[in-house]
Amino acid sequence: RNESGNEQEPRRFRWPRLRARFRTDCSERCRHSVCAFPPLARMQLSPAAGDRIVARRGKKKGRPVSGWLVLDKPVGMGSTEAVSKVKWLFAAQKAGHAGTLDPLASGMLPIALGEATKTVPFVMEGAKVYRFTIAWGEERSTDDLEGPVVQASDKRPTEAEILSLLPRYTGLIMQTPPQFSAVKVAGERAYDLAREGATVEIAAREVEIARLDLIDIPDPGSAMLEVECGKGTYVRSLARDMGRDLGCYGHVAALRRTEVYPFEASQMIPLETLEEVAKEAADERGRFAALDAMLLDPAAALEGLPEVILSDDAAARLRLGNPVILRGRDAPVDAPEAWASARGRLVAIGAIEAGMFKPKRVFTG
Repeated sequence: RNESGNEQEPRRFRWPRLRARFRTDCSERCRHSVCAFPPLARMQLSPAAGDRIVARRGKKKGRPVSGWLVLDKPVGMGSTEAVSKVKWLFAAQKAGHAGTLDPLASGMLPIALGEATKTVPFVMEGAKVYRFTIAWGEERSTDDLEGPVVQASDKRPTEAEILSLLPRYTGLIMQTPPQFSAVKVAGERAYDLAREGATVEIAAREVEIARLDLIDIPDPGSAMLEVECGKGTYVRSLARDMGRDLGCYGHVAALRRTEVYPFEASQMIPLETLEEVAKEAADERGRFAALDAMLLDPAAALEGLPEVILSDDAAARLRLGNPVILRGRDAPVDAPEAWASARGRLVAIGAIEAGMFKPKRVFTG
């Protein structure tokens, strides 16, 4: 409103005019776009000073280390926190994980550093193995120990009842994710809505369970199982649904991920081991040498894909984004996904079409 109390249209800025108004008197040699924007526009930058600003902006923090670390995540630590810790220990420029593991869960969390982050999607699609304990008699809001009890029962299932139910949860099944999950509902995460007290409708989705085995019944109130499943499967939903089908309710009391294809349990490294190695090193160089020795090659994530071995010249062409013709009697003709290497190092991920390798993602030498 103006001084008379009348409403007036909001002022609209015309950015092109503002840019022209605040443009500095830099010479034509100055290539820096910052000169056209306030408040940096009011600074009189020489080309040399501008070059230093661009150099500082382009410099990445950390080491250009690349590889996979198969972390044994402890209970109580979130996946994002674990990635940050590993990134700090290795002083890596870039890091990411291949599949969230809840804070109350422990076990395998594959973490990619540097160039290995380009192979994360291939691990995300891999099969996973979980060993978990279901506590019977209570259903909780979060489907694990964290949330309050919402349903209760005095009934406890027998071993025969549990075994007879397992085939129903094997193969392709429809599963509804938990209310407290990262699934998006109307553009928002389900767990954010659930924390606000809202009950949301989450559509059931198809998931694949290769096997579901009963491992042990330590007491009448619990059962230990192991499941091998595909991407998108929620073990918490599995416990919830089994409890409902058995008429006794249930929730996950303990959860450990033991495998994420193509990595194996024997490759897991506890966080404590990393911290001890870093602490015992005599100097920074020794620390990084000891830590880097624990990394797997970025190509370790590509097990199962066909490999094409190239000459140095062909590898150089691929790194520039150019396709190369594959020669030799045993060269594959077609493959929707493949990877190329030279001198034992990953060069590119791509597809083979009509005897030609076409790169989709290239890796530095």
